[in-house]
Amino acid sequence: MSRLSQINVNEATGVTADLFAAIKKAAGRVPNAYAAIGSHSPAALGATLSGDAILAKSSLEKADVEAIKLAVSEIAGCDYCAAAHTVVGKMVGLTQAQTQQIRAGEATGNAKRDALVRFVRTVANTSGTVDQEVLNAVREAGYTEQQVIEALFAMSVINFTNLVNRVNDTTLDFPALV
Repeated sequence: MSRLSQINVNEATGVTADLFAAIKKAAGRVPNAYAAIGSHSPAALGATLSGDAILAKSSLEKADVEAIKLAVSEIAGCDYCAAAHTVVGKMVGLTQAQTQQIRAGEATGNAKRDALVRFVRTVANTSGTVDQEVLNAVREAGYTEQQVIEALFAMSVINFTNLVNRVNDTTLDFPALV
């Protein structure tokens, strides 16, 4: 059960109501994670949505963005985001098996995306300067420097919601992971 209070999304006012309306229009509902964030900081919710809008226009494939979010969420131990991005991942072309393999850090059969996931997992699991070989490997797989930056940005966007959900213990409103 969620630990932070949350307003009823239908009773929101002002900027929060506007943000919730935009989310409902795009997704059909306001997921609990967004409701929790918007209940306490419309600015933070707006920044989160802006980050996702930037990623939607990035040079990364949508499946790459979801693979990044899945890998980072699994490493962070965020069951909410792992479940949410499994659903979204399937919507952008990942199979159920691929979402499970990405979360487990296993090869999916897509060599290029697997290199991206290895890169992301290495960055997420280490501190200090990332070894040159790690950067070289993701470049050699076919990712540009622009895409490396966009992958790092995707990591930062999902890290915020991972943190919120881990602190809040956000009530899962997506299918549980299998």
